Amino acid sequence: MTRCAVLGSPIAHSLSPAMHRAAYAELGLRDWRYEAYEVGEQELPGFLSTLGDDVRGLSLTMPLKRVALELVDTVDPVAELIGAANTMLFEPDGSRSAHNTDVPGLVAAFAERGITGADTAVVLGGGATAASTLAALRGLKVSEVTLVVRDPSKAARLLDLAAELGLKTSVADFGQVEQIGGFDLCVSTLPGGVVDPWADHFAAVAPVVFDVAYHPWPTQLAIAAHRIGTELLNGLDLLVHQATLQVEMMTGRSPAPLAAMRAAAREELDDREPS
Repeated sequence: MTRCAVLGSPIAHSLSPAMHRAAYAELGLRDWRYEAYEVGEQELPGFLSTLGDDVRGLSLTMPLKRVALELVDTVDPVAELIGAANTMLFEPDGSRSAHNTDVPGLVAAFAERGITGADTAVVLGGGATAASTLAALRGLKVSEVTLVVRDPSKAARLLDLAAELGLKTSVADFGQVEQIGGFDLCVSTLPGGVVDPWADHFAAVAPVVFDVAYHPWPTQLAIAAHRIGTELLNGLDLLVHQATLQVEMMTGRSPAPLAAMRAAAREELDDREPS
């Protein structure tokens, strides 16, 4: 038996078990198991110490993405750059490694829609997902980014990251939205509802909008984008692509079954909708 799991707090909402189990079934990995565990930041070291050698990998969600970097032997360059890991692998020699599949997952989600390059982008939000987005945008050859945040005074870390990535970056707050427009891509990393007052505006600032929310769906931003014909991606696109990369890393099997994993995630979301 080989075990993997997703850790975080809260964890009940996670779609990872549905996606990873669907992948195991599609790949014929009958002796693989994938579970979910409620684990907080302070609890992670103790939890890791209890794991046996049957554990191959862990998916990490909030609030564990930063602290995980301190509990491994090696960190991949992307995770080190943005200061966050969403994947931990347990090697046969007993060592642990930390990785970030959010960044390549976002690039892959764009590529699935035929978007492999752009010049300019606007990013809404200033948290960990925004940091991953900046790295992904650099992978798409974006050169100029505008960050729209609620409190510009707290954007210093993102500006440092942007500088390290070689991105020309400016910062605005939501009181300046009417002056913001004319981009190739718009990525909202904010929770559903936060962007609602400006949904119509941001739906029209770029021909492509990526709203990382996925439940509840659609958001007001998504509705506004659909209404005017803006191409729209959502958080499920990111979630599935980063998960396929995790499956490939944990199982050593490639390619992971993207269609089966997406279908499992959608079915799980449908089951959660009130009847």
